[in-house]
Amino acid sequence: MLDRIALILAIIGGLNWGSIGLFRFDIVAWLFGGQDALVSRIIYTVVALSAVWCISLLFREREPEEITGEVR
Repeated sequence: MLDRIALILAIIGGLNWGSIGLFRFDIVAWLFGGQDALVSRIIYTVVALSAVWCISLLFREREPEEITGEVR
């Protein structure tokens, strides 16, 4: 469950960075009162931590039932 939450947050962060790169528009800053707002900084930090967590997904071995798609 934590892996999925981290992945969702990392995707949200990626979409925000995409909007900054393509449109020069920071969605998080727009929603929460600017880049220096406390809520924005907390969101940036949580997204960054989730991205760091997602790095561990690259180095984990998959269990056999996850590979085949079997549910027990």
